[in-house]
Amino acid sequence: MEKEEFIKRLTQLRLQKGVSARDMSLSIGQSAGYINNIENGVNLPSMAAFFYICDYLGISPRDFFDTQATAPSKASELLEVAKTLEPEQLDHLIALAKGLQK
Repeated sequence: MEKEEFIKRLTQLRLQKGVSARDMSLSIGQSAGYINNIENGVNLPSMAAFFYICDYLGISPRDFFDTQATAPSKASELLEVAKTLEPEQLDHLIALAKGLQK
């Protein structure tokens, strides 16, 4: 993933969460302008900060880089619910999801 794609993905996921760059920065223990600097291409996060960002967004690093997943935190939430369903309920959920794709 190129730097521009990284920035675009971070911004997309932050906006989906409905949080400002400032609030996100402070929530992950950084200065108020930290996320803004990343989104403006001034800096990139360290590996440790990247993991904090993913944790804050409620996604895995893999989810971050999976740009085909438009709402990875929602997909993770759905997966957690699906894990508790019976096979017949899962069949209904799969049919519903396939119907929504059309």
